[in-house]
Amino acid sequence: MDIRIMLLLQDFRNGAGAFLADFFSKMTFLGELNTVIVIMAIIYWAVSKEFGAYLLMGWSGNRLVNGALKVTACAYRPWIRDARIVPFGSSMTTATGYSFPSGHTMNAATVFGGGAVRKDVGRALRITLGLTVALVAFSRNYLGVHMPQDTLVGILAGMLVMALTVRLMGWVEAHPEKDILVAGIGVGLAIVVAVYAACKSYPADYDAEGKLLVDGAKMANDTFKGVGYCTAFLVGWILERRFVGFSTDIPMIRRVTRVATGVLSYYAVSLIVAPLVKNLLPGAAGSIASCFIQILYISFLFPLCAKRLEKAEACDK
Repeated sequence: MDIRIMLLLQDFRNGAGAFLADFFSKMTFLGELNTVIVIMAIIYWAVSKEFGAYLLMGWSGNRLVNGALKVTACAYRPWIRDARIVPFGSSMTTATGYSFPSGHTMNAATVFGGGAVRKDVGRALRITLGLTVALVAFSRNYLGVHMPQDTLVGILAGMLVMALTVRLMGWVEAHPEKDILVAGIGVGLAIVVAVYAACKSYPADYDAEGKLLVDGAKMANDTFKGVGYCTAFLVGWILERRFVGFSTDIPMIRRVTRVATGVLSYYAVSLIVAPLVKNLLPGAAGSIASCFIQILYISFLFPLCAKRLEKAEACDK
């Protein structure tokens, strides 16, 4: 049934022309990893620290859940399951890891769905955000890189994690001394997922020529990335709360400065420092460490630098 749906979508896509496929390519961009990371970082640094921390907390949980589900289900991508399915354009380049559930969909459920589940968001905006999640999810099916069940479960799991995160952050606000407990449990779960992904066996299926269809060890790389992201945010979250305490209640010019310097420096960390670290460390350790550095920079290092620089500027005046 799922193969039939994908083939019907593919036939429609081929007949409709490139304009719809281009539209859904733009929608799928909203669920890409770097897109959601930058959006969350900007919110955290310069718009609302509370809302940004909530999004980053939920996203960390979603990356961990997504990684655990991927290496448990070990579902192959559509074009591997059926050679008649041909993804649109270059969409395969961002389709990494196993197929179930959709990581793009869970990313969208974090950033856009995360706003929709909050009570302080108006109805019109809630509908818009929910529609965005649905369009990102459908784009993955339309472009031929995910099965319908991948995106459906991605929406349900992603929204559930964000709904639970709303309650978690409310509880931490009421019991601020318990933040260490929350971080400790989160890091412990991340370690469990990493060990599970490293130790479990993966299916080994071969084509007619005896070539391995999917390398399970490579597919598990997405899970190790999620472990790095999750652990980094939790560590950075605690360090920021204990030793930085920056605020987003600042003048507009300072907000703009934070965004400009923060995004540029994040790309330097992401495109230069993180790859160097990954190349220095073998296998899963390299993936975890490189992703850890990126999110630790967002959650702790940049806020620390920004606050010190702003304090130094204020003293000079």
